[in-house]
Amino acid sequence: MTRPVVVWFKRDLRVFDHAPLRRAVENGPILPLYVIEPDYWQQPYASGRQWQFLKDSLLALDHALTRLGQPLWIAQGPIDQVLNQLHSRFDFSQIWSHQETGPDWTFQRDRLVKDWCQSHGVHWQECRQHGVVRGLAGRRKWATQWQALMDEPCIDAPERVIGVGLPDTPAIRCLETSPVAPEPSTRVQPGGLEEGMKLLDSFLTERGRSYRGGMSSPLTAEQVCSRLSAHFSVGSVSLRNAWQASESARISYKAQPTDARFAASLKSFGSRLHWHCHFMQKLESEPRLEWEPVHRGFIGLRDKTPDRAGRLERLTLGQTGWPFVDACLRSLAQTGWLNFRMRAMLVAIASYHLWLDWVDTAPIFARWFTDFEAGIHFSQMQMQAGVTGINANRIYNPIKQSEDQDPDGQFIRRWLPELEAVPAPWIHQPWKLPKSKQRALGCEVGVHYPEPVGDPVQLAREARARLKAWMAERDLKPEAMRVLTTHGSQLRQKRPRYGKKTTSSQLQLEL
Repeated sequence: MTRPVVVWFKRDLRVFDHAPLRRAVENGPILPLYVIEPDYWQQPYASGRQWQFLKDSLLALDHALTRLGQPLWIAQGPIDQVLNQLHSRFDFSQIWSHQETGPDWTFQRDRLVKDWCQSHGVHWQECRQHGVVRGLAGRRKWATQWQALMDEPCIDAPERVIGVGLPDTPAIRCLETSPVAPEPSTRVQPGGLEEGMKLLDSFLTERGRSYRGGMSSPLTAEQVCSRLSAHFSVGSVSLRNAWQASESARISYKAQPTDARFAASLKSFGSRLHWHCHFMQKLESEPRLEWEPVHRGFIGLRDKTPDRAGRLERLTLGQTGWPFVDACLRSLAQTGWLNFRMRAMLVAIASYHLWLDWVDTAPIFARWFTDFEAGIHFSQMQMQAGVTGINANRIYNPIKQSEDQDPDGQFIRRWLPELEAVPAPWIHQPWKLPKSKQRALGCEVGVHYPEPVGDPVQLAREARARLKAWMAERDLKPEAMRVLTTHGSQLRQKRPRYGKKTTSSQLQLEL
C-alpha cells in the first residue's frame, strides 16, 4: 500500500480554499486528522462555548470529507503520542498543515511536532492561510504582501479524495466526551462551513447594508455585523474567500448610485478583514505579548490595585453598578459575542476605572469570547489598556456610552431585568433616582441592584493622574520607537509625542 499523507487540520476546518488538503491529495492517499488535545482545554483562555462551536465545525468538516470519499479521523491525547500511534500503523512520511498563529501553548506544541518529524524522518510542510508572515521583524511592505495573498484565487475543494478508509471511531462518537466543562446556559451560535456561508451570503446581500452605521451599538450590531469572527477563528470559512466575496459585492454596489451606502459599509468591512491579520502579526512577531506589555516601560503599571479581588469579582459577575456596562458584561457572558466598540469599552473600563491589570482580565474575556483569536485578543487587550506605547488612550465614560448607544435603556432592560421598571430618564444612573421612588418601583440600588463601584468621572480622573505620574518618572520614548518600528502601520507611522509637557491624552500615539 502507498504510504498515506497526513493532513493535519488545526484552525482550518474546511475543504474549500485549503492548500494543504489540495497538495496532499496530489501526493497520495490521505489521512485527514484532527487531534483533540486535552491540555489545551485546560489553558485559562479556553472555554466550553469555544468547544461547542468547534464541535459543530468538526462535524461539518467530517461530513464534507465523507462526501469526498474519506471521513475525518479524530484522535484525543498529546500530539506526539497520537503521531506515534498513527506512524506505527501507517508509516507515513509527510504531514501537511496550515501555519498557525496562536497562544504560546500552540507554539510550543508545534515545536514538539517539528522535533518529532525530524526524529522520525517525516517531512512537515506548512502553508499560509492568513496574511501573517513568519519571522517578520518589521512592517515594511506588509500591506502589499497581504493584498497579494488575498487576491490569489481561492483553491477549489478536491472533487474526490482517496484515503485510508473509515476511522476506528466515527467523528460524532469521538466528540461525545468533552475535554472542558459544558456551558448549558450559554447561547452559542452554530458552527460549520454551511452556517458560515449562510452568514456571509446574508451579510453581503442584506444585513451588511447598515454595517457602517449600525456596528457600534449593541442594539443593532448583532444583526448588521457579519458574525463571521468565530468562523474565522476555527477556519470554517476562509478569510480570503470572505475578502474576495466582499470586494466583488462592494464593486457591484458601488456601480449603482442607490447602493452607495452598501458599498461604503463593505469598504469598512474589508478594512476590518485587513486589521484581522494586522493584529495577528503582532503576536507572530513578538509572542511574549500574550503575558507581558509590548512596551516594557509599562510593566508593573497596575501592580497596586485597591481591592483587586473585589473589583475582579464585580467585573466577572456583571455587577459594577453601571447598568450599561453590566448589560454588556452579562450579554457577553451569556452569548459569547459582543460588538467591537462595546468590547473595547469593557476592557477600558476594567483597565482604567477599575484599574485592573489586563493580564488578569485577558483570560476572563477570552473565555467569554466564542471567537477567541489569540493574536487579536492580546493585542487589543493591550491597546485598550494603554500599554502599547504607540496608541492613544481611550477612557470611555460609561454613562455617556449608555446614553449614546442605548438611549431608551432597551439593551439594559434586556440583560438587567431587575431594572425593568426604572424609567428611561433614570435608567443610565438609577442611583440618582430618589429613594422613595426606588422603593415604589421595587428596585432599590444596594438591594436589588448593586451600588456603583465608584463615580466614573472621578475614577477616570484618578486613572489619568496615575498614568501621568508613571510617565513623568520614566523615559518611555526609546521603547516606544522600538514598538512602532516592529508593530506600527507603515501607512500612518509617526513619531511618539513624548515631551516634558506630555498630557494624559498624549501619552501614546494614535495610529
